[in-house]
Amino acid sequence: MSITNQAELEGMKKVSEVVAVTLKAMREYAQPGMSTKQLDDYGYDVLKSYGARSAPYLTYRFPGCTCISVNNEVAHGIPSAKKYIQEGDLINIDVSAELNGFWADNGGSFVLGADIHKHQKLVDASKAILHKAIQHIKSGVKIRQIGRLIETEAAGAGFTVIRNLGGHGVGRSLHEEPEDVLNCYSRYNRQRFQLNSVVAIETFISTKSNIAAQLNDGWTLVGNKGGFVAQHEHTIVVTDKEPIILTAANGIWN
Repeated sequence: MSITNQAELEGMKKVSEVVAVTLKAMREYAQPGMSTKQLDDYGYDVLKSYGARSAPYLTYRFPGCTCISVNNEVAHGIPSAKKYIQEGDLINIDVSAELNGFWADNGGSFVLGADIHKHQKLVDASKAILHKAIQHIKSGVKIRQIGRLIETEAAGAGFTVIRNLGGHGVGRSLHEEPEDVLNCYSRYNRQRFQLNSVVAIETFISTKSNIAAQLNDGWTLVGNKGGFVAQHEHTIVVTDKEPIILTAANGIWN
């Protein structure tokens, strides 16, 4: 969406703070031995306490309130009472929701407890690259140039990117124009970031894979070459200077 008045900006700020606070609360609540369903139920309760509704459920009837991906799962992991998280796991939580007709999206990967499997370098790279990408976004910048930046920064850190996933417009629904804010350079994408537009910017930084493929459950995505992926995401408003980071309360850069 494009912000046209103060009421719209306030609506986006409110729903963005809700998804951000929920993501942060879920990250702090996660403990070894807990099922991903338990973690998702907690997220549901937090969203409900603010009057917000799960965006993936509303939009796609996703079988969960939030997406929780563990270890080799890239994205869209289904919460399950049979899947238990353990010390050192690489966990990604993606929280998106609707509140009063406004929609926002954010996510983040983290290592649960001690980094016994050495995932922290990947997580840190994803965070840093998202930060740098957002700093370079303003009205008129070509979307593909941000993709080039993400891809170049990932390579410089010894990683690759998932080329078929990326950010998207958001605001009055979960996915809006621009649809393809990819993590790589695409010469076919001639779109530019528009003044006052709301966009979810996300990184998918990978140790081996460059394409995400869907499993037979119809939801879960995994890498085509294995390995691990870290994702971080903020919802922003594009300005003619630095973007407004609506989901800053999630604390993924803290």
